Amino acid sequence: MFVSIIQDIGITSLVSGGLALILVIAQRYLNDYGDCKIDINGKRLITLKGGSSLLNALSENQIFIPSACGGKGSCGTCKCQVLEGGGPLLPTEKPLLTTKEMTGNVRLACQIKVKSDVRIHIPESIFNIRRFQGVVSKIEDYTYDIKGVIITLTEPETIDFKAGQYVQLETPIYAKVRQKVGRAYSISSDPGNDRQIQLIIRYVPEGICTTWVHQYLNEGDQISFTGPYGDFFIRDTSADMIFVAGGSGKAPIKSILEYLSRVGTTRRMRYLFGARTCKDLYLTGEMHAFEQVFDDFEYIPVLSKPCPEENWQGRIGYVMPVFPELITDPANTEAYLCGSPAMIESVKKALIELGVPKDRIYYDSFG
Repeated sequence: MFVSIIQDIGITSLVSGGLALILVIAQRYLNDYGDCKIDINGKRLITLKGGSSLLNALSENQIFIPSACGGKGSCGTCKCQVLEGGGPLLPTEKPLLTTKEMTGNVRLACQIKVKSDVRIHIPESIFNIRRFQGVVSKIEDYTYDIKGVIITLTEPETIDFKAGQYVQLETPIYAKVRQKVGRAYSISSDPGNDRQIQLIIRYVPEGICTTWVHQYLNEGDQISFTGPYGDFFIRDTSADMIFVAGGSGKAPIKSILEYLSRVGTTRRMRYLFGARTCKDLYLTGEMHAFEQVFDDFEYIPVLSKPCPEENWQGRIGYVMPVFPELITDPANTEAYLCGSPAMIESVKKALIELGVPKDRIYYDSFG
């Protein structure tokens, strides 16, 4: 009986080991796509070992397509035209593409696996995006869950960006995290200082990048990022402007206001900042200070659930009901929004209903 049990265990182990070996061999050969070529805009040809995502393949060759979610297929920002070799459209892509985009061969670069030669088209501006190295010069606690991080550039030593744009911070391998990831964060500093950038980063529980920033990053640490990215910058018009933000969404608007305070403007501007309680407010004095800089600017924080002990004397509720009071000429108004996807959608709907042109509503939605 005992011998029989030992024999059964031995046979089971041999079978399991054999199956594992077969799987390893099969994976090696089935996933060996050989050398593949990526034709970019008919101007540049990249040859690489097949098997990685199109997003990663381009990044490894210093071509950085925006990807706010780090390649998870949830943000929909890594769009490019795939003219040949992309394979069938995947179910993970369809919810993030419009009908026009799908018929125009637009795909998500993070969802396409390079298995054969691929021909793509990307905006020429992407070729200007670079990888930067820097040193963390200062980390400051703004609230219990928001930090300001100043990075001094080392390689290259300067960056050219527009107020409102963002970069993708690259995390190293740390603690139990065994993979490097990239996450998008808006620059909060004035482009006039091209040797430094400031980021405002809110802690997200279990977030790989925010956990690294909030719990492991120290002043003096080396850091890398790519950029600049994004079309969230002020348009050169005379239209009224309304800014709406929440949480770390204050970052790009702070950059825009610092830029405008340096170059000057006479435009009518209103800034609504939504938060839950007083402890979620930060840089309030700095924002009110702009009221003394500009001819026609007002900063209005709005709390949705102020605590009784806070004795809050400001606005209570949500930002949308305040729009009719602040927007006096909807047809001649530009809106600049930064916050969660849910906030963006609610604010967009209210603005459009009020008469603000849809094509004058600009936003970065990181979620």
